[in-house]
Amino acid sequence: MTSETILYGLVLLPLFGGLAAFALRSDRLRRALLLLVAFGHLALALMALRARPAPVLNGWIALDDAGLLFLLVTSILFAAAAVYAQGYLRSESRPAHRDPEESFLFDNAPEAVFTGCLLLFLGTMTLVEVSRHLGLVWVAVEATTLASAPLIYFHRHHRSLEAVWKYLMICSVGIALALLGLFFLVSVEFAPSLQLDHILRDAARLPAPWLKAAFIFMLVGYGTKMGLAPMHTWLPDAHSEAPSLVSALLSGSLLNCAFLALWRMVQVCTAAGLGDFVRDLLLALGLVSLGMAALFIVQQRDFKRLLAYSSIENMGIMAIGAALGATGAAGAFLHALNHSLIKGALFFVAGSLLALYGTRATDAVRGLSRRAPAVARLWLLGLLAIGGMPPFGAFASKFIVVRSAIVQGHAAVAAAFLLLVFVVFVGLSGVALRMILGPPSEPKSESRAALSPAWIVPPAVLLLLSLVLGVCIPAFLERIIQGAAGITGVWP
Repeated sequence: MTSETILYGLVLLPLFGGLAAFALRSDRLRRALLLLVAFGHLALALMALRARPAPVLNGWIALDDAGLLFLLVTSILFAAAAVYAQGYLRSESRPAHRDPEESFLFDNAPEAVFTGCLLLFLGTMTLVEVSRHLGLVWVAVEATTLASAPLIYFHRHHRSLEAVWKYLMICSVGIALALLGLFFLVSVEFAPSLQLDHILRDAARLPAPWLKAAFIFMLVGYGTKMGLAPMHTWLPDAHSEAPSLVSALLSGSLLNCAFLALWRMVQVCTAAGLGDFVRDLLLALGLVSLGMAALFIVQQRDFKRLLAYSSIENMGIMAIGAALGATGAAGAFLHALNHSLIKGALFFVAGSLLALYGTRATDAVRGLSRRAPAVARLWLLGLLAIGGMPPFGAFASKFIVVRSAIVQGHAAVAAAFLLLVFVVFVGLSGVALRMILGPPSEPKSESRAALSPAWIVPPAVLLLLSLVLGVCIPAFLERIIQGAAGITGVWP
């Protein structure tokens, strides 16, 4: 297989698969197609890892280290979601008795639309990751919004409708601001091509005022899609109302795509000598995101919204890392990888909890260790892992970020970082213990589908991968992270 075939296949395979899913008339065939495309995409991503494909379309489509890292994350997480979907969609087609306040419209669920849009969502996220043209990146990020909106509305509940409208409106405003940033970038006396390599080569010639304006608009625009506070307001509703496997992809893959789009602009500004300007803005938004997440996590009584606010916290950590030079950026990329694995696992487990109890209220879930021991273990390990407990990989990435802050003389940032991360950890661990310990609460669902292997194996594998990354980072992965962050020396 040629390198051109790999790059085209990564984008076109899920796009054509999504169109085929709309045409198929059998749910069983659609689920089989979902698995086939997911693992075909993973195979292509591994081929790209083994032999980096040459650029195509005059360099508009190419894989650098940052794109390759997020491509691998997306492909692995989507493969896990495809396996998880086999049990999830079967459960959705067999409605059980549920609390009317927490009921979902399972009858006549549009599985064809769901499967088709899920594959289109994979294709649009892949396009973000392989694009080296800032205009094409913008188009791909907007396409992810359009492809994922029907997924959030899958249950067709009134809360789902509210969540999807908020998602569309806020993210559309954000992406419009990012487009305005692109206009600022090219509306100068020296108007570069929007191809990233050309801009980086000639970044020193860009007028600083125009470049600063472009970065501010892109920071607000892509930061909205990334879930940085205070532009985060769409995220808790969308993540909590979407089906659990969609929540896993939104948090573990889509937010990475927005971060990657923003990182492209960070690279441009740094090459133009505006590193201090970029650093101050990213540090401010990163700390605000951490503070906002900590505030809501400690009082949260909805376990899916709890995970959503945790995503805001972790996006703040990535923003802080991106502001702290090459080593901090390496910590941010490593943290993005760990966050995707752990948060994907947690949303999968949250789906199992919802299938067992029919409610997202943490107060209604007690004695989980007796009711479903395997689910309880995964839930506890996942919350401890995302909170930064060693030996999981999130501890190592957070350590790199805070160490970078201290080394660069940002002691106040490091202190605030540690305090807020500690508050989040206390909030997460408190929820985990309350849900797992004590006498079992009465479940609202008689279905035991959540205990089938299709529900348990994917989160277990993702948590195992994060555990491995906390113990030892493979050499090939370390090289990719170093290349993405721009490290030329030894990475501590």
